[in-house]
Amino acid sequence: MSKSSLIQPRTLRGFRDYLPDAMMPREQLIDTARQVYRSYGFSPIDTPALEYEEILAGKGGDESDKLMYRFEDGGGRSVGMRFDLTVPLARFAAQHVAQLGVPWKRYQIATVWRAEKSQRGRYREFMQCDFDTIGTRSLAADIETAVVIHDLFSTLKLSDIHIHINHRQVLTGLLEQVGLLDQSVVVLRAIDKLAKIGHEKVAEEIETVGGASAQQAKEVLQLCNISGTNDEMLRQVEALVVSSETGMEGLHALRQIVAGASAAGVPQDKIKIDVATARGLDYYTGTVYETFLDQLPNIGSVCSGGRYDNLAKLFTHQELPGIGASLGLDRLLAAMEELGMIEKVSTPAQVFIPFFEKSRLHEYLQLATQLRAAGIGVEVFPEPKKLGQQLKYADRRGFRIALIMGDQEFSDGTCQVKNLSTGSSEEIGLDPDASNLVSAVRQLLV
Repeated sequence: MSKSSLIQPRTLRGFRDYLPDAMMPREQLIDTARQVYRSYGFSPIDTPALEYEEILAGKGGDESDKLMYRFEDGGGRSVGMRFDLTVPLARFAAQHVAQLGVPWKRYQIATVWRAEKSQRGRYREFMQCDFDTIGTRSLAADIETAVVIHDLFSTLKLSDIHIHINHRQVLTGLLEQVGLLDQSVVVLRAIDKLAKIGHEKVAEEIETVGGASAQQAKEVLQLCNISGTNDEMLRQVEALVVSSETGMEGLHALRQIVAGASAAGVPQDKIKIDVATARGLDYYTGTVYETFLDQLPNIGSVCSGGRYDNLAKLFTHQELPGIGASLGLDRLLAAMEELGMIEKVSTPAQVFIPFFEKSRLHEYLQLATQLRAAGIGVEVFPEPKKLGQQLKYADRRGFRIALIMGDQEFSDGTCQVKNLSTGSSEEIGLDPDASNLVSAVRQLLV
């Protein structure tokens, strides 16, 4: 094949390949999320990447519809690629509720697609790690959502976080005060962009798209700038929504969630009531959550969600209220890499066995089998090259230990255990089941 006929290898803009040193920490994050979700009783499900277009369209609002990948398939059906995991969940719950029963708790870790502008920590194809509770309006589920978010980041050793919470009913009560209740969808979408585009452009959107006056837009932004401790925030918000029954209901819910999360062990300073937290998706009806890293607040929310009590009504007459949140896996990975928390390792095995005595392949393989039987990951080099070359390979790949055996070691029944990070070596005598070698390796891997 001539050079001119070769296809240039490249990825689409906004998409990415994951090399082993990126995929390893990604899988570790997924494993951690799975472990935390299961500890609260959430069960795994999966749904198709493609849905009928009518399932997805109009559920997240105009913005989501603009970002959805859609096309006609080979059978002439209008289909779309899921832009989140919540809308497919509503369809799934309506379709399978008779078998599942309620309340029901699920987690799903899967890829979604949005045709949006790519930027730091944001791609057009990315993975979400969702957990949701379906079939109850109890505030216990709202409280647990905040607790799970905190537990997830604590397990990831990311303690410098704040979980911003608000309630859609509080926002409704506030909009009543400024005469913008009829434009609430537009206003809430605009508020959700506050951190991204700033006060001036949000005010402009509220005026031009929402039909508000300059004074109304100013009052909305003043409400969003309310600050203080949670107790101070609650008092200030109460003074603004006291004449709104809906607003007071939302305020009562916020008080309950803050108190309940504290009772469940979440430090009070980790949850922050934030009137500017709106969540732009139209299906949210109650509590909303956004989680920020203190060291990188500008990277955006790394775990968001909320209550959506009416979404499943589009698919069933049965009442199926829901609440949940989603860990933004790829955004969090980008943040952790920026913070120097990602160890660059290209192999899941930690032990390397160089193969440099050509006639000893079977012995090398037998030794690797004995260590794997003890739960230790081992890679045997596939070709009998010089030992120095193989050790350079092991260092580049990030192995921690090399087990070196030449003809002399085989004759003496010993093995050189080399710590690749320090360069030190120890000679270990081998017994038939390699138990003493296993013990020595485990001590170095601690």
